Amino acid sequence: MRLTIFWERMADHFGETYADSFARDHVMAELGGRTVHEALAAGWEAKDVWRGVCTAVGVPPDKR
Repeated sequence: MRLTIFWERMADHFGETYADSFARDHVMAELGGRTVHEALAAGWEAKDVWRGVCTAVGVPPDKR
């Protein structure tokens, strides 16, 4: 998954404004105790980060 697609999905789910705030502030066990930005900076694939976000916040399967 390209980062542009990842950020589009984040914006679709959280809204344009809140997506980045969530990505900077929300620490998730699914990302090894990291935020989205930290996981991406650590080299995680965007698709794996998106899967972690989906699991953490309960994104419905049809929106994944």
